[in-house]
Amino acid sequence: MYSWVSLDSNQINNSKDYINSVARQFTGVGGIFITPAEMLASKIGRIQVLMFDWDGVFNDGTKGVETPSTFNEADSMGTNMLRYGLWLNNGRMPIAAIVSGEKNQTAKHFARREHFDGIFSGIGDKRQAVEHLSAEYQIPPESIACVFDDINDLAMAQICGVRCLVQRPASPLFREYSGDHGLCDYITGHGSGSHAVREISELLLGLSGLFEKVIKSRVAFDRHYREYFSQRQTIITRSYIQEDGAVMEVV
Repeated sequence: MYSWVSLDSNQINNSKDYINSVARQFTGVGGIFITPAEMLASKIGRIQVLMFDWDGVFNDGTKGVETPSTFNEADSMGTNMLRYGLWLNNGRMPIAAIVSGEKNQTAKHFARREHFDGIFSGIGDKRQAVEHLSAEYQIPPESIACVFDDINDLAMAQICGVRCLVQRPASPLFREYSGDHGLCDYITGHGSGSHAVREISELLLGLSGLFEKVIKSRVAFDRHYREYFSQRQTIITRSYIQEDGAVMEVV
């Protein structure tokens, strides 16, 4: 298995010039680095958990009576490649979870299809979902990355180690507040429902120096990717809800 330390300088180039060249690609599409790119790159190697909000992250948050929310395959591919990159980096499968304030059947379907470890539904205080995973897997919050888009996500972002905000043009004051109060490291150039998850996935892979390695391995469908994918497919998604102020698993 590949690992961060076993790759030579031709395989992973995390020099300042390389990181800055990757950062320019993302500022070029409107991304904003609240945490300098070089500092953000240094945090990525510690990520062991990926937590995604659902509405406003994988879609634009539109709802209707008996109208399911949506997701797209570009974002799906992004989460898979990011998980693979972290698997290569850490030598083990990262924990992946969706946390939503609503009970959303599409989110559950996606989590199960992609073999995420958990789906947290109807969570009013998302900080508790972070704390639950941290305690269950003995992983410190600073090793947790979260992707979010709105006010009810800030308690979660407050305690995570890497925070990516999916921007919405209609919320300039919220975007400014999140940056000014140190609640996000990166603000996407693409908005809700416009492949922002893919943008974040490629950003983290790019800053870590693993993007090309991941792509080449996936295209070749080599033994490393096959081993990762085989492990991924064994994951059974666990469901959690919040009742009486506590997060509990639904069996």
